[in-house]
Amino acid sequence: VLSLCCEACKKVIFHVPSELEADTLVGRVDLKECLQSAEVISSTDGNFKVLEDGSVYTTSALSLSAEKKTFTILLKDIQEQVQKKIHVSLVEEEKKKTRHARDTVLKRTKRRWGPIPSVMIENSLGPFPLQIQQVQSDTAQNYTIYYSASGPGIDQDPKGLFYIERETGNIFATRAVDREQYPSFQIICFATTPDGYSPEVPLVHTIRIEDDNDNAPYFTQDLFEFCVPENSKPGVFVGKVTAEDRDEPYTLHTTLKYRIVSQNPPITPAFSLHGDTGVISVLLPQLDRELVPSYTLLVEVRDMAGQPFGLCTTGTVVVKIEDTNDNAPSFKQIKYETQVEENKVRVEILRVSVVDLDEPGSPGSGAVYEIIRGNDDQAFEITTDKNTNEGILCVVKGLDYESAKQRILVIGVNNEAPYLLAPHSQQLSQSTCSVTVHVLDVDEGPVFKPCVLRLDVKECEDIGTAVGRYIAEDPETGNSEGIRYRIPPGQCNWINIDERSGEIRTVKVLDRDIGEMRRGQCNITVLAIDRNGKTGTGTIQVCIVPGNKNFPRIAQTDYIMCRDRKPICLTSQDGDEAPYSTPFVYRITDRNLDSMWKITPHNDNSAYLSPKGDIPFGVYDIPVSVMDNGGKVGEHNIRVNYCDCVTPTECDGRSRQLGGGNVTLGLWGILAMILGSLLLLLILITICGCCGRGVMHRQVTDDCANHNLIISNTEAPGEEVMDHNIIPLQNTCDQGGYGVKTGDQQTFEIVKGRGHTLESVKGGGHQTLGSVKEGGGQNMMDTCRYSYSEWHNFTHPRLGEKVHLCRQDEEQKHSEDYLLSYNYEGKGSLAGSVGCCSDQHEEEALDFLDQLEPKFRTLAETCIKR
Repeated sequence: VLSLCCEACKKVIFHVPSELEADTLVGRVDLKECLQSAEVISSTDGNFKVLEDGSVYTTSALSLSAEKKTFTILLKDIQEQVQKKIHVSLVEEEKKKTRHARDTVLKRTKRRWGPIPSVMIENSLGPFPLQIQQVQSDTAQNYTIYYSASGPGIDQDPKGLFYIERETGNIFATRAVDREQYPSFQIICFATTPDGYSPEVPLVHTIRIEDDNDNAPYFTQDLFEFCVPENSKPGVFVGKVTAEDRDEPYTLHTTLKYRIVSQNPPITPAFSLHGDTGVISVLLPQLDRELVPSYTLLVEVRDMAGQPFGLCTTGTVVVKIEDTNDNAPSFKQIKYETQVEENKVRVEILRVSVVDLDEPGSPGSGAVYEIIRGNDDQAFEITTDKNTNEGILCVVKGLDYESAKQRILVIGVNNEAPYLLAPHSQQLSQSTCSVTVHVLDVDEGPVFKPCVLRLDVKECEDIGTAVGRYIAEDPETGNSEGIRYRIPPGQCNWINIDERSGEIRTVKVLDRDIGEMRRGQCNITVLAIDRNGKTGTGTIQVCIVPGNKNFPRIAQTDYIMCRDRKPICLTSQDGDEAPYSTPFVYRITDRNLDSMWKITPHNDNSAYLSPKGDIPFGVYDIPVSVMDNGGKVGEHNIRVNYCDCVTPTECDGRSRQLGGGNVTLGLWGILAMILGSLLLLLILITICGCCGRGVMHRQVTDDCANHNLIISNTEAPGEEVMDHNIIPLQNTCDQGGYGVKTGDQQTFEIVKGRGHTLESVKGGGHQTLGSVKEGGGQNMMDTCRYSYSEWHNFTHPRLGEKVHLCRQDEEQKHSEDYLLSYNYEGKGSLAGSVGCCSDQHEEEALDFLDQLEPKFRTLAETCIKR
């Protein structure tokens, strides 16, 4: 909780007009007299505002309704927890002027309350106090005016530098001023009456300090260092020196000029200095680092545009000459000799050195050695010692004394940086030297040729299979006599080597699917030992290559084929990799089934199985062989259920059993045959019982519509059959007949039927179908043929008579012989009944065929025109 000590400081009375406009100065209160550090200054009346200098202004137009108006100014110091109050009273001034007037008649004079900015010379010598300006208010003609001022130089740092006379408004300076420290001052001048009224707005007055050339220019760095490559052309930029001056900018006091005072070493001037910009450029066309590595320049900067009376300062510039590769390296000797034992590798045999005048350690002096001639087999290698810049000659491949007793090499040298031809230099050729290497003879061990032997072994080869031969030679004699071979233990136990001949055989069946053999590769070290006990080593790289260890397998062997005989796609898989997998060759191995079925290739791993022609329905077990690209054959038994169906789901595993070929009967087929035999026996007993009766009056049922077709093993759609080619026949037999056109002669055939034929009615008089049905007991041949005209002559008049009687008889008595009552025997046919008055020939009468069960769809497809 912040608690402030509050007390009234003083009371102030301002005489003001009765009407005050907004932003009108009411008066000025000395706030510091009450509280030196006031952090918060506020007014209790919102119509007035108080500035930091104590000036009181109106915030809006105001009319004094009473003779006196009061408000309070609150001053707060939060840190010291102090609060002061100043009571302000506004009193309406009297209309009659009470102040002493200097003139009875007002005259317009020159207004001087806003003078031009004052100017004071920097480092002025006085005398002090020195008057620099006067401020006056026009209201001083009518009132007694007192002048005061505040701001930097008066009551702020630097305090006491200026003051203003109270009665005259003259502004004086008390001492000299440094412009670089205080370039200008802004003070606030006030004009008030003795009672505190301010008839003028406070004046902001600027006092400018005029510059004096009292500061010499200075360089921004104590030492400037630059670099330039040797042999640079004249005019090449080297660097830039910069200087500053604290005097007033954009005057002669800060206009600088540069020049080179001296050069060390004192030879021909090598550089030039631009007087205005301070840019140093190359002047001498031949800068040679090997002669003069660096230059030291003494430079001067002077203000007042370089006039002799200007102030100046000097600085130092060091220019280093950078090395370029203008000196080629050269060998200290042009011939060297050395020796080395044969078969030694990675040994240093010689060091060569060069002379280079360029800067040591720079790319221009770094030597790069190369073997120009005599190293066709890459047996030698030369590198550079970075510390000594020498060339180190080494043997990286063993030398053979028997092949060459001496080797002569030619070595050349260059620098890391490209060679630059200096103006004073001459074109030089590459420096070279020759090295003679003498090869010393030593006793050597056997050497395998090649040193690494790759053996590709097919997987699943039998144990003991010979896969190759690996022998070594004695380099002294050039033959393999007396050399024994062995494989050190601790390696993969895949092969062994014959101790005398070097023949390699497998010790196990290599299979890429087992254990460590999954990698498919193993490196085996072999030792060769001669008679002296000298040994040589070689490496056998055994790689297991994929073999033909798997035969192709057909993924699916059971299929259902419907009467559309859509080909079956046989797909095989083989676990082997190429070239022992695809393409596969399919073949039917049974001769009988091969004549009925065929296989058509589809792609590399599949083929189509389909019948060659019309075959009976049933289950077929077809032996199929599949041979892969490596000749491995897999035998499979493909079971195809050739079913009388449209979709495989309709088959339900039912099929006809075939007696030929490889067609076998399943358990359900045998049970179906037994049940069918029992049912057939029951039907025969029933028929025999019915035939034992006398003359029977049989009725024609709706099932006789099924006798229009004979039984056929051909289920495929046949030729299109017209309506008039099929002649319906109604009888009481279990089998029906059909009429067939053969050429121009039309015949009609009755197959296995019982009842009357055309023979029994040819000689009769006028007979109806009813009389024909009642006349039983006559024998009938199994198969009889008559011409179509005879059949037409027999049926046409009788059908016409029946139709005529049906139309004439209102009581429909004549319809009793062909409209008979039937007992209920279950659900009727979807086709409905056919009456005597029916004369429909439209195809719409066969719409019921679309709703038959699957086993009758073949009949539907035959009867409907497509």
